[in-house]
Amino acid sequence: MKIIFIGCAKSSFVLLNHCLKINLNIIGICTKSKSWNNDFVDLNKKFKTKKIDTIYSNNINSLKTVNWFKKKKPDLIFCFGWSEILKKKIINVPRYGVIGFHPTHLPENRGRHPIIWAIALGLKFTASTYFKIIDEKPDAGPIISQKKIIISKNENSNSLYNKILKSAKNQIQDVVKVIINKKKFPNKKIKSNIWRRRTFEDGKIDWRMPAENIDNLVRSLQKPYNYAHFVSKKKIIKVYKTKVRNNSEHNKKKYEPGKIIKFNKSFFDVKCGIGIIRV
Repeated sequence: MKIIFIGCAKSSFVLLNHCLKINLNIIGICTKSKSWNNDFVDLNKKFKTKKIDTIYSNNINSLKTVNWFKKKKPDLIFCFGWSEILKKKIINVPRYGVIGFHPTHLPENRGRHPIIWAIALGLKFTASTYFKIIDEKPDAGPIISQKKIIISKNENSNSLYNKILKSAKNQIQDVVKVIINKKKFPNKKIKSNIWRRRTFEDGKIDWRMPAENIDNLVRSLQKPYNYAHFVSKKKIIKVYKTKVRNNSEHNKKKYEPGKIIKFNKSFFDVKCGIGIIRV
């Protein structure tokens, strides 16, 4: 089975590395030399010693890239960690189709920044999901393999990312077997939400928010992402860690949101819209 691998993220690196470890026949890599993603990885640099034919593509659907895919004549394409939508001229190239990966419980929660949104919104679980890309709708194809991932109480983006990738690695061999043995997969047409792309403003702490929501936001934007922040005296201050405080004495007092009510060299406590948070 000849496989082309598309990707340019941390997840791409981890999954491609695993594909090579289990001796899948990767005949080509399509990646990027630069990207705005915080978890960007140039796969060409990481796997240069493997001497796999590689193409850089700033437009996956360009004539140059499409012709490269056609020339390679792949049986299967993996698209793991890529933000562009593949068009039919790519989807129709491989014999067995294109497999996508999305770290949510599809068909729910399609779209951008899934790990950040999952923690920021306080979800109890997500999933490691492989699906077949059959059209140009994002994350909307029939599901091939899905493993539920519990989001623990103090989960942060890095720990959740690693939990999902651990599961994703274990699923790959089964995904390939299923693809070879089945030509069609059930594609339930279920209406689902699509998460939008987050902006820098989405990471800004508003002290009028409940303390629990602020804590969710901070944990969602830890590494590999760029941290939550607030503005003080026109300066952007990044927040690495927070903890919700259960302090009924302070909660009874009429402090306004944003008021620092306790501090020392290692932390400060802030009154929030609801509750108190330690920064």
